[in-house]
Amino acid sequence: MSAAPQSTEPVLLREDRGGIATLTMNRPAQFNLLTSEMIAALQQAMDEIEQDQSVRVIVLAAAGKGFCAGHDLKEIRELGTQPKIEGLFRRCSRMMVTMTRMPQPVIARVQGAAAAAGCQLVAQCDLAVASDAAKFTAPGVTWGFLCSTPGVAIGRNLSRKHALEMLLTGEIIDAKTALGWGLVNRVVPAEELDAAVLKLAGQIESKPRETMADGKRAFYEQMELGIERAYELAGKVIATSFAHEEGREGIDAFIEKRPPSWTKPERK
Repeated sequence: MSAAPQSTEPVLLREDRGGIATLTMNRPAQFNLLTSEMIAALQQAMDEIEQDQSVRVIVLAAAGKGFCAGHDLKEIRELGTQPKIEGLFRRCSRMMVTMTRMPQPVIARVQGAAAAAGCQLVAQCDLAVASDAAKFTAPGVTWGFLCSTPGVAIGRNLSRKHALEMLLTGEIIDAKTALGWGLVNRVVPAEELDAAVLKLAGQIESKPRETMADGKRAFYEQMELGIERAYELAGKVIATSFAHEEGREGIDAFIEKRPPSWTKPERK
């Protein structure tokens, strides 16, 4: 069988508007599969944005009808050996973890189906806004390979019983159920998706960058600690925020009953 023709379009698009950077997975005909190429492109883009102080928020979007159908099973089959397959999953896991470690909040814009590692991608983003047409599934168990790596992100967002229901049945849940289970933050009609994403991104973009970065880092770190160590870490972070120029400006603005003024660096 001859190979399918390769698209000449970039696998990932980036658009910057003010302090919001939108990354759009751009393989709609393949439902934006997380191929090695797509994983590498996402990793590179996030590594670059992490150092870009003009970017306050990242929107992760996808072209076409589907958000992301997960890994490319044809690629996995061609890799063949366990060490090579493990290498692919290590690269994907590194990309997923990068989203939690970068200072900017990441919002998933989910317009359609998110399956397997695509569902993992939604769960791993800090926030998610979905169209009412979106659907979510972790179907690997149906085909003989339970979605263990998606389960890391899904299990950290949903209750254990809801997470295990997704992983052990492989059934599809709709956007309303995803909202009730905690997989997404908002569900809106398809025609209102962009406006809802931009509204949420704008609410975050207007906040002080260093405060958000420190707070996001501390949130993920304290989730892995016991309660005493979690409070110790959180106490240090909030004290640092109050002592920082952003915190001092916020206190002054609150006392003086005026909006705070945050300095926004220009993009280099």
